[in-house]
Amino acid sequence: MTKCLLFLLLFSSASVFSQQFSYKPINPAFGGDTFNYTWMLSSASAQNGHTAPRNESEQQSELEEFGDNLNRQLLSQISRTLLQQQIDGIGNFDQEGTFTYGSLAVEVFESEEGLVINILDTSTGEQTQVIVPNQ
Repeated sequence: MTKCLLFLLLFSSASVFSQQFSYKPINPAFGGDTFNYTWMLSSASAQNGHTAPRNESEQQSELEEFGDNLNRQLLSQISRTLLQQQIDGIGNFDQEGTFTYGSLAVEVFESEEGLVINILDTSTGEQTQVIVPNQ
């Protein structure tokens, strides 16, 4: 009986079908279909539990926002006044000159292109150039 059962199992396994396994990645970065990109992005966004930190100005009350706005306006006015005093010391840009405004070294001169203002931040080494064209 056991021989018959063993014989039956051996011959019944011969009728089993098989197929070749193939793998195709889903992620487009690894060779998958490019149409999966939006689906994967939306799926990842839906699963993302992290939130961006809120901006400090969104958390302020109206009174705090008003105080900050007033502070910015006052500092801007003081800065304009100090800059105007420095510019008045140079004159009406009739002659070339250099002056220092805090950590900024400003050089003013006339060229063929117009009035050239070179500004150098002595603390960081950054510089910029402003050209006011001739009229």
